Amino acid sequence: MKFGEILRELLEDNDITQKQLATDLNIAATTIGNYIRGMREPDFEILKLFAAYFNVTTDYLLDFQSGIEKDHSEEELLRLYRSLPTDKKELFLEQGKLLVRLNLKEDVKSSKSTLQGKNNVG
Repeated sequence: MKFGEILRELLEDNDITQKQLATDLNIAATTIGNYIRGMREPDFEILKLFAAYFNVTTDYLLDFQSGIEKDHSEEELLRLYRSLPTDKKELFLEQGKLLVRLNLKEDVKSSKSTLQGKNNVG
């Protein structure tokens, strides 16, 4: 994914307009538009400014993959997490952990019933 597409997604996910971003970061609105359309690339300082503003890494902004491919669902989870305010991120993580624990309990129950079924067959 190109930088402009990532920037557009971040704006949409955070419900921020190009004009608001330009005002907040003291960057010309036309420059923001050029980034989004792929007509211009930010320099390192501007890239760091965007990363701090959206609370993401510069690697994320540059779509740098560390060798581990994420599927669409993982990318969506990451986007959702990053769009939350800091105080809501902890709740998001706790809900995820709860789902994992519930899934583990279901797996244990399923394994026990499978084992009981095999023991009753013999």
